[in-house]
Amino acid sequence: MAGQNSRDSSGQREWLIAEAKRAHLERQQGYRERALKIHPWVCAMCGRDFSGKKVRELTVHHLDHNHDNNPPDGSNWELLCVYCHDNAHSRELEAEWHDAPTPGGDQEPAVTHNPFAGLAALLKGQKG
Repeated sequence: MAGQNSRDSSGQREWLIAEAKRAHLERQQGYRERALKIHPWVCAMCGRDFSGKKVRELTVHHLDHNHDNNPPDGSNWELLCVYCHDNAHSRELEAEWHDAPTPGGDQEPAVTHNPFAGLAALLKGQKG
């Protein structure tokens, strides 16, 4: 009897995994196709063009990181090449790991020295 239960739970587990993969693929294909119709086939980060067969290298990046937030106007998406997409997510993971602000966030510059602070006065002094 215990063997039958483990086979049933194993079968149910396999079915759940297959169903989750199918739903993920269906959801991904839906918003990917819409994003490719709305946005130009250019990586929003590096600017490379992906027309023709290269379009398969473009991925849809969710700006708010919520894969279920897929507005019809595409305002939560940007197209990134696979390399820039990996880079974007790795920067966020690294920032979480180091408990630092996300790069490009609302962060004050760490450098306070201005090497050109007196340049305007020096240039005016030379001309006059």
